[in-house]
Amino acid sequence: MKIFQKKYLLALLVLLTVQVGYARQWTLRQCIDYALENNIALRKSLLSRQSAAEDVLQSQSALLPSLNMSTSHNVTYRPWPANGSSTIAGSYVQSSVDKVYYNGSYGVNANWTVWNGNRNVNTVKLNKLAEEKAGLEASVTANSIQEQIAQLYVQILYSVEAIEVNRQSLATSKKNEERGQAFLEVGKMSKADVAQLTAQRAQDEYAVVEAESALRNYKRQLKQLLQITDEEEFDIVIPQTTDEMALQDIPSVSSVYASALESRPEIKSAQLSVSSGELAVKIAKAQWLPTLGLSASAVTNTTSMSNNAWTRQLKTNFDMGAGITLSIPLFDNRQARTAVNKAQLQQQSYLLDLDDKRTTLYSTVESYWLQAVTNQNKFKAAQVSVESQKTSYELLSEQFRLGLKNIVELMTGKNNLQAAQQNELQSKYLSILNIHMLTFYRDGKLQ
Repeated sequence: MKIFQKKYLLALLVLLTVQVGYARQWTLRQCIDYALENNIALRKSLLSRQSAAEDVLQSQSALLPSLNMSTSHNVTYRPWPANGSSTIAGSYVQSSVDKVYYNGSYGVNANWTVWNGNRNVNTVKLNKLAEEKAGLEASVTANSIQEQIAQLYVQILYSVEAIEVNRQSLATSKKNEERGQAFLEVGKMSKADVAQLTAQRAQDEYAVVEAESALRNYKRQLKQLLQITDEEEFDIVIPQTTDEMALQDIPSVSSVYASALESRPEIKSAQLSVSSGELAVKIAKAQWLPTLGLSASAVTNTTSMSNNAWTRQLKTNFDMGAGITLSIPLFDNRQARTAVNKAQLQQQSYLLDLDDKRTTLYSTVESYWLQAVTNQNKFKAAQVSVESQKTSYELLSEQFRLGLKNIVELMTGKNNLQAAQQNELQSKYLSILNIHMLTFYRDGKLQ
């Protein structure tokens, strides 16, 4: 009996755990944090930064001398040699001719570019900027993902409330249809009027199904950004103060733009491109300057044609040497001039890109601000309109029940109320979204 109870309690605990897992609700911050760790596009951009870091290490190594060892081994066959060798053995003279012989060489070589117009040094600086730029590109990707998550999150909030509005409208339609059926039975309403009420109820049912489908699709898109592939029920936390969120103070364009210029990664990336262009011009101009290099080598060789032992040959044939090389460019078929001109043109292009990024940023901030102000004002007006339409519809509904209003007036009042509610929802959540975007561009994070 005790064993059964233990198994029962264990099974109940597992069931509760599963239910809790299915009931998990995600906040906006949790969605963003999870996506920043798991989103594939962002992880690939981080790999690009690691690749750029490898380029930095390689360019730094180019400042050091290079050292390599080489060895070669050759076998030669000479079928008709001019001379041979003779050996006296007692009273006999033995002659032999070597048609096949072996040569081997062994060497260690070192080279060091002492100075080449600072091209190596500037290449290191250029690659470090490329690494930093790759990191900023990862930040750009992260910001884009956060913006998409915020948009989908707000769309889900809107859809949840839109479903509730449509369900309320459906409930009203069902009540009107039932009332129409009752009027039909006592002869106070025609079948045609009842059919209109039935059509309205069916249309509201369709709207509920459509809104629920839109909600599922937005959740699917959000799960895709989060790289969630399981079948666990996905839901988000619904704030209790959405009206206050839509009516909060809107940051000014100037304050948001000033902060964004200092913090947005796309601006920093464009500024790094300008710095990279300056280094590229210096590297191109270095082609006009001399190159100074040092070299050293140690070489020895062996051959089967020698009667000396292999170790003795290594010693007697050992050579060491060192040298200095100075290369002065005189005429290079305009390669250096072309490289300099193209680097300067690219530098001008980077400057134009920076101006374009700044202009685009200002336009984006201004667009968010205009939409926030417009939709906040619309929301305030829509709140009044909804209250007015509710009162009007309640009066119409009562007058319809008393037979003072016809079905056309009733349906018109209901449609006006539903349109006002939809306008209120749309303006509220557009206001919330755009205020969120403004604070994101100003502060660099979403709450």
